[in-house]
Amino acid sequence: MSSQSRRIAVLSVSLSLGLIGPSSARALVRPGADLPSASQYVSPALYPETTAEPPSLASPAKLPDGTVVVVALMKDGRYGVVPVTVENISPNLAYGRRKIGKGRQLDVDANDFPTLARTGLHAEEELDGAERITGKLLEVITELGRPANASGAGFMAADEDIISVLRGDNRLVAQLGLTHPEMAKPLFHIWNLILQEYELGRIGRNWDNVRHVLYNGRKVRFGEVHPTRGFQGSIFNDEIIGAFDINFFREMDESEKTFLREKYPNLSEEQITELVKKLSHILTGEMEPYYVMRYGFYEGHTAYRVDPLAIAVIFGLRSLEEIEAAFPGRLYETLTAHFTASI
Repeated sequence: MSSQSRRIAVLSVSLSLGLIGPSSARALVRPGADLPSASQYVSPALYPETTAEPPSLASPAKLPDGTVVVVALMKDGRYGVVPVTVENISPNLAYGRRKIGKGRQLDVDANDFPTLARTGLHAEEELDGAERITGKLLEVITELGRPANASGAGFMAADEDIISVLRGDNRLVAQLGLTHPEMAKPLFHIWNLILQEYELGRIGRNWDNVRHVLYNGRKVRFGEVHPTRGFQGSIFNDEIIGAFDINFFREMDESEKTFLREKYPNLSEEQITELVKKLSHILTGEMEPYYVMRYGFYEGHTAYRVDPLAIAVIFGLRSLEEIEAAFPGRLYETLTAHFTASI
């Protein structure tokens, strides 16, 4: 759906975005942990140059010049080291009559949520006391965000409101021991890779040029990725717009599926299948990383939700065992229950 969004000043906050990088192919490094020393790396040739053999490089990694990269296996079986640095750069790629690009990837709404800007998590008293976000009344944002208003699918379910969704996801992220910037970062890496492909003219009605991206020892694969017709406007007073459907996933191995079956013996096979999919698949757009970084907003329980638990599983921010320990016996409920105003 095409719509024109209005812009207001949002404080650009310098956030520490230290990359999550494994010291070996299967290592799990905590967000915020130091990357392998830049001196360990000789800067590789960057994509679109490719190599027949995988580079000896963590993925993601920060190169000596500060460029953040991920390693991708391309459709032709060659490897690319793709720059995906999260940064603020004015959109400069023609897309119809508009321009798309990285835009304001580091911005956080410090005017409305100073604690979010300072710590990476909301203070519940700030959420409880909010009346407006970006100058727009909460009631208006909620109405726009529900299905069949600003978009057909909606930005939240009909029984959710903007504050209940912000509060619910803030609690999930805190329970995982993570922050919203740490959650936004891998989503931006995926989007920035897609932007590079778009700039190279390799995205038309669909895109299948990348088999997978290596991320903390996981292989993040892509389903359908394609431009949509027109632009989706934001429910906030900001410049964020959407023009892509982005589908990505990680295939859980059999040990992970067995772990879930053992932990949830009362779930039917259909429910186990649903649980696996919710933990390992995300269908979304490019608006969501900006929403997560700026507002801590992952969307409510809609088709385009970027659930924090799924982000943690897909990108290796937490192991499945650690996530289960954070929500013992409650993964299915946690992934499916709506954030109604009673939370």
